[in-house]
Amino acid sequence: MAELFNEDIKAACEVMQKGGVILYPTDTVWGIGCDATNEEAVKRVYEIKKRQDSKALLVLVDSQVKVDFYAKDVPQVAWDLIEMTTKPLTIIYDQGRNLAENLLAEDGSVGIRVTSEPFSKQLCFRFRKAIVSTSANISGEKGAANFSEISQEIIDAVDYVVKYRQDDKSQPKPSSIIKLGNQGQIKVIRE
Repeated sequence: MAELFNEDIKAACEVMQKGGVILYPTDTVWGIGCDATNEEAVKRVYEIKKRQDSKALLVLVDSQVKVDFYAKDVPQVAWDLIEMTTKPLTIIYDQGRNLAENLLAEDGSVGIRVTSEPFSKQLCFRFRKAIVSTSANISGEKGAANFSEISQEIIDAVDYVVKYRQDDKSQPKPSSIIKLGNQGQIKVIRE
């Protein structure tokens, strides 16, 4: 199992470094991912999902330290929320930075989640950049909780499919989403 884990991490990183798109398990549902700083790769994710690029994509990072690098003006309450959360939490910050422009929302905001799930955390750590994480489904269709629910169309469209956890039949839920304004406003988008 450890060998498969490490082989998958290495292969997925190589594919993303070349601008490719991967299908991988996260701390929530399976995700479509790519280098979050590569505009062409991000564009392909939108095409695979058949999603308008005016709808922003969120990114995963492996540690709190990286949040400051990708979000400008992180409110103090964000650190408390990240520390206290017991389930996956995506926080939308007013201004993203150091990311592909087409990944950000029209208002410049960005959703960032610090993952603690072993595979996605190690993938982010080894890749050394934020990784796009969007549910593995065509936009508007039901999201796939586990690998067996992902459509063949999505599987065929990506450059690499992670083998790790493909047999996991658990039914994880999407993350909670909170929008934090620089002036301290907190808005719950999804509980």
